[in-house]
Amino acid sequence: MEKARPIFEILLFGIKIPIYQAIIIQWVIIAIITILLFISSKKLRTIPNKLQSFLELVVETINNLVKENMGEKYIKFVPFIGTLAIFLLFMNVFDLFGFRPPTADYSVTLGLAIISFLIIQANAIKKNGVIHYFKAFAEPFAFMLPLNIIERLVVPVSLSLRLFGNTLAAVIIVELLYKALAYLTKLIHFPLPIFQAVIPIPFHIYFSLFDGVIQMIIFIMLTMIFIKITAEH
Repeated sequence: MEKARPIFEILLFGIKIPIYQAIIIQWVIIAIITILLFISSKKLRTIPNKLQSFLELVVETINNLVKENMGEKYIKFVPFIGTLAIFLLFMNVFDLFGFRPPTADYSVTLGLAIISFLIIQANAIKKNGVIHYFKAFAEPFAFMLPLNIIERLVVPVSLSLRLFGNTLAAVIIVELLYKALAYLTKLIHFPLPIFQAVIPIPFHIYFSLFDGVIQMIIFIMLTMIFIKITAEH
């Protein structure tokens, strides 16, 4: 795999900031989600149409997911979990459009993991207070302090590497498949790339769609679990 190169650079306060394809795709996804939400919420009806019914089903599913895994008192996290789930899903399946998914870039998954980590810690401090938050690092015994700190700091690393590793592995497998099929087409001198057009379909369904959904679910489930157990530690 080739090393990623920036598409262009932005000069800010004399510092060159490289803009990679993963960043541009995220901008595109944010724009798409914003436009879709604006259009779908512009004319809400008492008797919903098919689109509104689907959106209400999505909202209800996320509400139930948070309630079942975190409890009623954590219902305030529905907007965050819902946004995270939708954004992750779009990124994970974006290779269906012929682009490398942003989550195959570690900086993207690490950024998402850090956001989750900060929210996890902020909620724990808000719920328990600053003193109890730091005091919990020395529980149940004082000598556990280093291990508890490491355990807390491992959270963003674990979240980011799990998502990055699975997405990157899927991308590599699909890329190798296309290269093998291209070689086969060239080897048998077949005039049309029929192998590359047909054979990868089930692989895309599994690695792009199914695995993309699974990785999204795992990420948000772990985020919810960490929010709850850290606050109630």
